[in-house]
Order: sequence, then C-alpha cells, then structure tokens
Amino acid sequence: MDKYRKLSDAELLILLRSGDESAFTEIYTRFSAVLYLHARHMLHNRDDARDVIQEVFTSIWNRRLDLDLTTSLNGYLYRSVRNKVLNLIRTEKRDSVYLTEIGEALERGEYSTDEQVNYNELKRLIELEVSLLPARMREVFELSRNQQLSHAEIAALLDISDLTVKKQINKAIHILRERLDIPATLLFLYLNQK
Repeated sequence: MDKYRKLSDAELLILLRSGDESAFTEIYTRFSAVLYLHARHMLHNRDDARDVIQEVFTSIWNRRLDLDLTTSLNGYLYRSVRNKVLNLIRTEKRDSVYLTEIGEALERGEYSTDEQVNYNELKRLIELEVSLLPARMREVFELSRNQQLSHAEIAALLDISDLTVKKQINKAIHILRERLDIPATLLFLYLNQK
C-alpha cells in the first residue's frame, strides 16, 4: 500500500479505471475524512454526512470504468459531495412541504383519498415494524405510544428506570426510521396522531 500513497491523483484514477481496488482504497483514504467534514458542515448532521460520503464513493466504484473527469479528482469529489448534499436538502424540503400539507389537512379533518391511502399505508408499515421490535422494547414503545404513559409511569409499571424507558423509546424510533427509510418528521407526525 505504501506505493499507492506515493502516486498522484491522476495515477490513482488510471488504476481505478482498470478496477484496481487498492487504488480505490487509497483514494478513499486520501479524501473521505475531508469530504465528510465538508458534508457535515453543509448538513449539520453526522449520519447524513456519512451517507453522502458512502454514496459518492459507491458511485465512483460503480462508475470506475466510465469515469472521464474534466477536472481534478479532488474537484470532482467535492462537486459530487456538494451535489449529493443539495439533492438531499431538496428532498428534505419537498418532504417537509408534503408533511406540512398532510399535517394541516389532518388537523382540519380535510384530506384527499390519496392522502388517506398514503397515511393508512404508512400506519400499516409502522405497525408491522413495531410488531417486529424486541419484546421489551415493543412493550415500552406501545405503552408510550398507544397508552400515552409518561416515562415515569412506564418505569414504575415495568419496574425499570426512567433512563431505560427513554433509551428503549429512542432506540425503537431509530430502528423504525432505519427500517422504513422515512424522514423523522414523517414518523413523528404519525406517532403524534393518536
């Protein structure tokens, strides 16, 4: 690997185009940390920044045979990160507008058939995923969600600490977000309907 550290970006790119995994690893090692900081600065979110970096490098590997850069590798990587971040921000804004519209319609009791179908499908998917949570986590989550008990009430009922209740609920929400691949705001909207 030492020999790869001494290569220029252009030389690494030539090797990458031939499918050289070590060249890819060196490119990743050379640029991933600074690109991550760049993405995190733009997004203010560690997980999203990690996802952006993973997508950029996955794309580079998948397109390695066709990569024809008109700029430096460094410039290309920064531009790729910036574009992914902007796409993510646009998607989140679109989701936010959609969620606001659905939330307002639900509050007014006015919603279209499409909105009702989407909401019912989301509800069904969330309930299915909740049923797949570990037993104790599911119990804590359902006491909080369905019976609207406070952390202290759940802790007393189950003879566990308030902190354990809080951790179980947070972990359940994290698992649901990952499994359902939905924005936190959409999950929050659903969780606050009852």
